[in-house]
Amino acid sequence: MKVVLKSGGGAASFEDYIVKLPPGATVFCEGDVGTEMFVIQSGSVEIAKRVKEGLKTLAVLEKGDFFGEMSILEDVPRTADAITRTDVELVKINQSTFDEMLRHNGEIAVRMLRKLSRRLRETTALLERSTGEAPALDESSDFFERPGARDEIYRLVADGGVEEFYLNRDAETLVGRIDPVTGIRPDVDLTTLDGPRSVSRRHAKIVRSEGEFHVVEEIGTMNGTFVNGTRIATGAPTPLRDGDRLRFGLVDLTFRVTLS
Repeated sequence: MKVVLKSGGGAASFEDYIVKLPPGATVFCEGDVGTEMFVIQSGSVEIAKRVKEGLKTLAVLEKGDFFGEMSILEDVPRTADAITRTDVELVKINQSTFDEMLRHNGEIAVRMLRKLSRRLRETTALLERSTGEAPALDESSDFFERPGARDEIYRLVADGGVEEFYLNRDAETLVGRIDPVTGIRPDVDLTTLDGPRSVSRRHAKIVRSEGEFHVVEEIGTMNGTFVNGTRIATGAPTPLRDGDRLRFGLVDLTFRVTLS
């Protein structure tokens, strides 16, 4: 997430918003009254819930992830603890700065809506299970990971053949990186190939229709999607052919078709 900080009198000093904390520091506790949200500039933060046994880890967030936004959106107490796992730098954002950021960075609003949507689906699933209208789910399963059969004929191949990603046979294939904020895990997870984190969490999708494939860049993508060296427009389906070169951020892949 790219952070844009401005004030009514012009650009604010970035250092004015930075909070530096050592490992093991508490950013906030469950039940605290909060007036700010935080974006991680460096390091990692654990989000944990207090249970009978102690603290249960809900997520571990890293650079670019955000947390604490509910106190800004709904003016409610903190719902979990936030504890630093490493040395961290956090960007502290109050209500007025948050409003300004939403006007300048659509990615923030998109990711926040996805996070809230996921919470709504989780609540609905819990209600259905409690009333017996849906089967119980294994706690270890990823409820929102789309299963879908993979097709070994169609795949994305990383340079040097170090990794291959098979495309979904009967559904869209989401390309990106796992997002611990929203809980969304892409079908093609480029995290291991993307050291600089140039790939957006939901970067693009590959759509199959009537035997043909198209790549579509998602809203909020920051570093672009390229087909054979040409950047494609967000939301515009671009056809793919065997051997086409794709670039998601700084990650290069080749679209391959293997016919029997």
